[in-house]
Amino acid sequence: MSETIVNKKSPTELKTKDFFYDLPEERIAQHPMEKRDESQLMVIHRESGNIEHKHFFDIIDYINPEDVLVINDSKVIPARLYGHSEGRKDAKIELLLLRSHGLDTWETLVKPGKRAKVGSRLVFGDGILKGEITDIIEEGNRIVHFDYDREKYSNVYEILHKIGMMPLPPYITERLEDNSRYQTVYAKDEGSAAAPTAGLHFTPELLQTIKDKGCAIVPVMLHVGLGTFRPVKADRIDEHIMHTEYISVSEESARIINERKAAGGRIIAVGTTSCRTLESVSDENGIIKPISGDTGIFIYPGYKFKAVDALITNFHLPESTLLMLVSAFYDREKMLEAYKTAVKEEYRFFSFGDAMFIE
Repeated sequence: MSETIVNKKSPTELKTKDFFYDLPEERIAQHPMEKRDESQLMVIHRESGNIEHKHFFDIIDYINPEDVLVINDSKVIPARLYGHSEGRKDAKIELLLLRSHGLDTWETLVKPGKRAKVGSRLVFGDGILKGEITDIIEEGNRIVHFDYDREKYSNVYEILHKIGMMPLPPYITERLEDNSRYQTVYAKDEGSAAAPTAGLHFTPELLQTIKDKGCAIVPVMLHVGLGTFRPVKADRIDEHIMHTEYISVSEESARIINERKAAGGRIIAVGTTSCRTLESVSDENGIIKPISGDTGIFIYPGYKFKAVDALITNFHLPESTLLMLVSAFYDREKMLEAYKTAVKEEYRFFSFGDAMFIE
């Protein structure tokens, strides 16, 4: 594994504004590529600092037979609901489900917040789903308990697929015609409020080509919630506190990853969510442990990676925790230079944008 380059500024000196870059609005991708793996791919070689410009299907040329590709198989749910206060159809309410606290109880974001008092009752889908706000927690998030006809519907997920909307980020303003395009082809476990977007570039055919080369493809799981995309409001990055998110690594996945690593293969994380999961469950020697639970890991420059050797990721928002993570994996100043290059070369940014492979 290449040694992580340390920034010139110490971690305690770094401020949120140190991760700002200029991005023209037209560089924000509003829709996915017609074919997933035809997006652009920036390849960064950390040891030499060299940058190559490729297409995502060229990723096969940078993956070795002994490597292990670690994917996040969490599935996005139609987590955005539109409804109204009970008894007041004019009192519109928007709800974003962030995290399950038990099948019928969820942590949510509610707009407008002034209508979201404890005891408030909400109605969605002409009454097929009702909710009551039972608590207000950190950052003003609301706990909502849902009620529905349990003889007609087996769980909340079934109703969400009937009346919910895919929770696209606010910077995507165009309508998504096919909801499956905001889902990886290997998505399995429902629970994410946003897509693990680095995985959107893979097609079943490309995954098979990678397997045929000898590389193992292993799933882990992080249900993407507020922790991943919550804005950094603190002036100093070390004062930012991440929300926790649920992760799970099976015994089988841990075994394969550890065996590949011991045999000289690289652990290639697909996305910052896979990276955060692996670093959360790794010991100091880079051994992955099978664990299910919460992680609030915040990776920023100065962090020493224990497990991940290479990273596939998208281009992230200025001043975001995700940009801080990739800057920790490489180097803040060189990463910002790479982003400037991506703007100049007309790469597409954010969720539906192009990809980067850092090795």
